[in-house]
Amino acid sequence: MGNRAMMQNVGGYGARMGAAALLWMSAVAAVQAADFPATEPAIKQFIETTAREQQIPVEQVRRAVEAATFQPSIIAAISKPAEKRLRWDEYRNLFMQQSRIDKGADFVMQNLPAMERAEREYGVPREIIAAIIGVETGYGANTGKYRVVDALGTLAFRYPARSAFFSKELSAYLKLTSEQKLDPLAYKGSYAGAMGYPQFMPSSYRAYAVDYTGDGIRDIWNSPADAIGSVAHYFQAHGWKSGESVVLTATGPQQPPEGLDYNRPEAPYRTVAELEAKGIHGSAALPADTRVIPLAFELSDGSVEYDIGLHNFYVITRYNHSPLYAMAVTSLAKQIQNTLAQRQAQH
Repeated sequence: MGNRAMMQNVGGYGARMGAAALLWMSAVAAVQAADFPATEPAIKQFIETTAREQQIPVEQVRRAVEAATFQPSIIAAISKPAEKRLRWDEYRNLFMQQSRIDKGADFVMQNLPAMERAEREYGVPREIIAAIIGVETGYGANTGKYRVVDALGTLAFRYPARSAFFSKELSAYLKLTSEQKLDPLAYKGSYAGAMGYPQFMPSSYRAYAVDYTGDGIRDIWNSPADAIGSVAHYFQAHGWKSGESVVLTATGPQQPPEGLDYNRPEAPYRTVAELEAKGIHGSAALPADTRVIPLAFELSDGSVEYDIGLHNFYVITRYNHSPLYAMAVTSLAKQIQNTLAQRQAQH
């Protein structure tokens, strides 16, 4: 073999060795670059515990976790939710546009068979179901931009304040995707990992999502019917009382009287008699011993809006614990109901 040929052969061998080395280094870098590496003790424990408790192959859990990406913007978002930084009138204005009301009525009519079935099976009014989905995602228009695995991984492993909660949700998500034979890297949701039309957390999905289309998948991402049935099931399971009101408007003093513990997202805890003794009176008469939730919201002009939350108001706060959220859902539902009635009267 001539020197030129030998050098070409050596050069080719060197090139191949160089390429192999690059591939090896790339693989090592990929492992090292994992935002949530399985070598990290807390993550290693999560993977092993999830695999054992959820009966998922450990390698399947590890691949999903290590494929997740840390998202700093999620930490920023969860640290300042709108429910905690806005007054009631500011929060209400986010959801009470005429376009959202009209789209809510449209959503009901476009999915009327599912709405009627949900009312019949679970006792939850169509306007409440529509309002939940309208507040959560604008009737499916905005279901979230973050991969669910990224959101839950970020909060489980890089947000100590809620690590335990979001670790359980990540575990539930990996279980549901395994059960439903879904790709855990394919689905998107909110910064908190909430999913689909109704923004269910994974644990809520596993407990309350239903298959209203009969295709074998509880598809809250793409099926309005499944989402409608799932929301109604959630409310029924949390004690919704069919045919009962949600909230009463009320009047009261210029400043909220002390001693009533307003706006607590708890089961009704004050009596009508206690409110009336403080000068707060509902728009409809209730027995004096009826337990209610006193609501008082400061508005931008310095005035106070009084309302009285009933049992079904409390049920809405099981979906989201913020009283502002429950008020927004109730207000939007009322406007959707009015719009549906107006449309029916015109035909």
